[in-house]
Amino acid sequence: MKYDWVDGYCLAKTGTVRDYKVEWEATRYLVGNKMFVMIGTNKEKKKIITVKCEPIFGQSLRDQYSDIIPGYYMNKTHWNSVFLEGDVPDEILKTMLDMSYDLVFKALTQKQQKSILENE
Repeated sequence: MKYDWVDGYCLAKTGTVRDYKVEWEATRYLVGNKMFVMIGTNKEKKKIITVKCEPIFGQSLRDQYSDIIPGYYMNKTHWNSVFLEGDVPDEILKTMLDMSYDLVFKALTQKQQKSILENE
């Protein structure tokens, strides 16, 4: 995998848990039991990473990079998939991962957020 730093980067985020969804054949990263990153394959068995982004930002990235597509098997407005053998710069993917975590974390209840931050 080209982006071999992704696992450590995701796990370094406060409250992140990694699991493996057998029926999807995908590794997921969750905060507050909500997924913010999924690594798996598409129907052609190409490795992809799927993340949540602000819709306008996500569309802008899809316009700039052919290796970023609407989220595979996800809401096409809010989720984007990146081909892991593609040419998306590390810094762009890191920005996408950060945004995904922040969007999912902010959607949690204040009680959930507080609990995650207290258990840091």
